[in-house]
Amino acid sequence: MTHLLNRLAALGGIALALWLVATGQAVAAIAGITGPSFGLTARADTISTADGNSVLTWGYANGGGAMQYPGPTLIVNQGDTVSITLTNALAVPTSIVFPGQSGVSTSCPSAGTAGLMTCEAAPGGTVTYTFTASQPGTFLYHSGTQPSLQVEMGLVGALIVRPPAANQAYGHPGSAYDREYLLLLTEMDPKIHEQVGRGNLSPDMTNYFAVQWFINGRNGMDTLLDDNVATLPRQPYGSVLLAHPGEKVLARLISAGRDPHPFHFHGNNVTVIARDGRLLESAPGSGPDLAWSDFTVAAVPGATYDALFEWTGKNLGWDIYDTVAKNPHDCVDSSGPLGTPDGFDDTTREWCPDHDKPIPVTLPTLQDVTVGMHYSGSPYLGASGALPVGEGGYNPYSGYFYMWHSHTEKELTNNDIFPGGMMTMFVVVPNNYPLP
Repeated sequence: MTHLLNRLAALGGIALALWLVATGQAVAAIAGITGPSFGLTARADTISTADGNSVLTWGYANGGGAMQYPGPTLIVNQGDTVSITLTNALAVPTSIVFPGQSGVSTSCPSAGTAGLMTCEAAPGGTVTYTFTASQPGTFLYHSGTQPSLQVEMGLVGALIVRPPAANQAYGHPGSAYDREYLLLLTEMDPKIHEQVGRGNLSPDMTNYFAVQWFINGRNGMDTLLDDNVATLPRQPYGSVLLAHPGEKVLARLISAGRDPHPFHFHGNNVTVIARDGRLLESAPGSGPDLAWSDFTVAAVPGATYDALFEWTGKNLGWDIYDTVAKNPHDCVDSSGPLGTPDGFDDTTREWCPDHDKPIPVTLPTLQDVTVGMHYSGSPYLGASGALPVGEGGYNPYSGYFYMWHSHTEKELTNNDIFPGGMMTMFVVVPNNYPLP
């Protein structure tokens, strides 16, 4: 319990981090490094878990820098000739494979070995992999050497290939988005890592049992901290998602571990438009006509999914911005994306048929409410209200918070401590707060 309280105290920076994001002072784009040439180093270090522990982990570093978990997100353009030179600072051979990429070439140097899946770098050695990024999309890269152990130890990362068209995941209007986020899912059994730390480089994996679950290398509630926080130097990627009403959000979901994870979205269904770096279309150029709508993506090991999400408040039955008497505002439905009325105000994205309608229930008094840390004091978007002393305060822009998480209940814990694990938050931010 002491570990949990200490961790929650550290989350006092959430309010500041989210405020910086909401005022345009933080980076909203997917964090990563751009190519097409990369130098990665496989090395060992420790990461922090949200139950107050640390775990020996292997990870990829950007060049001669510190390792990170997951490895650096590699971002390239479609058509690039991609070159990745791997330097091995581990005590065992290692390598990288690139699922979904064809024509990967490499020549094993004298210090390397021809592994079962690809050329490996011996301890202290290097190897270079080259391929043409012919297909846009979301991909995984990971160790191809004893992957049941080395992926578990942390040798995994994301590869994003961008098409020429800006803000399109697959070069088709049906894959267009306003904001994009990466959600890379993994799990760990710390006992395996303890065996490796004691020098057993071939530990018994038959009794594998994960007790830690991660999004972008962090357990909840560390997932809500911003990128590159000083308290998590080897886990640089946060996973809180923010958007205005009506904006299309592209969630690049990667199941990078060994277990399946049913990932659940609150606030609306997602539309899965691609899987494993391929647009779900019946014929080239037709767009994602084979896409499906769902509230939970059954993410299987090694698979990637691209899903579009949009929050509008349509047909809620009440005005998300409060009544006009309390918050003077208009709702003008002048034109939609095709130049015809679509029911929404073009600026605020309010659903005009619900304009000026109050919430159709009698709201409880403050004495009858249990105040959560992200409650603004008002049920309306962008509005705040009275809060008890010491309560709330983690929602400076009065947004709507929706939990996105694994739908396997155990995976919402950190070593059996709730809350934690594979959970983060999607935040609907009022339109008058600029986002990068």
